[in-house]
Amino acid sequence: MAHTIAALRQSYWPADGSRPLIEKTEGQVLQEAARRAPDTPALVEKLPPAWASLTGAGSTQRRWTYAGLHQDAVACAHWLLQRFAPGQRICVWAPNVPEWVVLQYGASLAGMVLVTANPALRAQELDYVLRQSGASALFHVDRFRGSDMAAMAGALARPGLAVVSFTGWLAQVRVCPAGAALPAVDPRGPAQIQYTSGTTGDPKGALLHHMGLVTNASYVAARAEQGREVYVCPMPLFHTAGSVMSVLGCVNTLSTLVLVAVFDPDLVLQAIEDERGTRVGAVPTMLLAMLEQRKAGHYDISSLKLAMSGGAPVPVALTERVRDELGCDLVTVFGQTELSPIVCQTSPRDSMEDKASTAGRPLWNVEVRIADLDGAVLPIGQEGEIQARGYQTMLGYFGQPEATRQTLLSDGWLRTGDFGVMDERGYCKVTGRLKDMIIRGGENIYPAQVETVLMKHPAVADVAVFGMPDAHWGEQVAAAVRLHPDAAPCTAEQLRQHCRQHIAPHKAPQHWFVCDAFPLTGSGKVQKFRLKALAQKDALRRL
Repeated sequence: MAHTIAALRQSYWPADGSRPLIEKTEGQVLQEAARRAPDTPALVEKLPPAWASLTGAGSTQRRWTYAGLHQDAVACAHWLLQRFAPGQRICVWAPNVPEWVVLQYGASLAGMVLVTANPALRAQELDYVLRQSGASALFHVDRFRGSDMAAMAGALARPGLAVVSFTGWLAQVRVCPAGAALPAVDPRGPAQIQYTSGTTGDPKGALLHHMGLVTNASYVAARAEQGREVYVCPMPLFHTAGSVMSVLGCVNTLSTLVLVAVFDPDLVLQAIEDERGTRVGAVPTMLLAMLEQRKAGHYDISSLKLAMSGGAPVPVALTERVRDELGCDLVTVFGQTELSPIVCQTSPRDSMEDKASTAGRPLWNVEVRIADLDGAVLPIGQEGEIQARGYQTMLGYFGQPEATRQTLLSDGWLRTGDFGVMDERGYCKVTGRLKDMIIRGGENIYPAQVETVLMKHPAVADVAVFGMPDAHWGEQVAAAVRLHPDAAPCTAEQLRQHCRQHIAPHKAPQHWFVCDAFPLTGSGKVQKFRLKALAQKDALRRL
């Protein structure tokens, strides 16, 4: 039920306490699911047809019931406890393989902290994560997308760091004798260290607790009206959209998680067809790729009822295309790793206008405000920084107290670094990123506004707007576009005139580039700082 309050005058949403917090660990919610629905399908593996198993398993289409998944997780916990102590940190560096999920639950039952690492990290980047987190173990697949991950992992081995290959690991776990009783684990104790996605530079490790992760996943599922679903997950497990919203969202609702090993639009659409998927989670760049692939192939995706998206602004045009071409509803979310991760979310019951133009209302048990840079709450409709305070706030950036103080204020408010506005109903709209804001001649320009306009042009498949240094103006607006392959030829001047029809002339990009693909984080966010660096080196093709 929606939080019933009078029309807001100030941009402050009081916490809605109508839903209880879930004082449980990740392992405990799996244990409860296995008790309630032991024979319900819990986990399905989906690999590209030509791929061999990434972990040396005899099958590439493995399946688990909730009872079977819990049994493997308990065995994993005992295996871990024979080698490590509760409270130690263990790192997983792998794509979406079922062993990842088993390790997630096993670490929880053993009272250990899971450190998640993007499998695309190179040796130097991975070494940073391992040393910064103080990890005692590194779990990895041997090869992935042409990379010899076993060799890279072996080269990083040192005293105090155990290197464990996932190849054959699950078979070892299953024959591991049970030891003493599993330890008691505090639901408010640390569960994961999730590293920020690196859209602006070096990542920081957000230390997240069990109760925050479990409760937030439950609330996201509830707002999306998720029942017992077949949830297709191409989102990476090293990201909260994978290991929290997808994995824990499914266990909270006794849904089946279809784990797609790597994002490929054909594989995702085929997984929806094969498993009769009812829901899919995907960032906007993934949805765009799925829409393009849908036109190129024939898929029966009539079972699909809802897509969940976020991580970047979701343009109105994309919302409409998902409805018209994928034939399903779209729910959008707003959050960040430090908030476990979701703060605001739309509902299937929201109007099309609200779904397309807002991030929805705050979820339960979280306060949200729009504040100026001094922390003062702003009037309704006035733009400021989105800040949140609630149960799901990170414990801090691991080993980085100064960075923690800059983000997590002494009174509990967390600065998201995102600009937005709140309306009188509490619906929030994200207007831009503080670090992305372009200041041209003293005027603030938010890339999201320019991107929304450009996405309405029929030739534009995707766009990223960023600032370029300028001797006179300080910064000028630049746009990198990915054009529809079947669209009519388009010039920079045509796109500039399109912008000027919808926004002030000074917001129209002065520099135009064309890309076949954007540099992305592992979770699908565009790395604008890399685009900017390429543009400054004249390494981007001008339109």
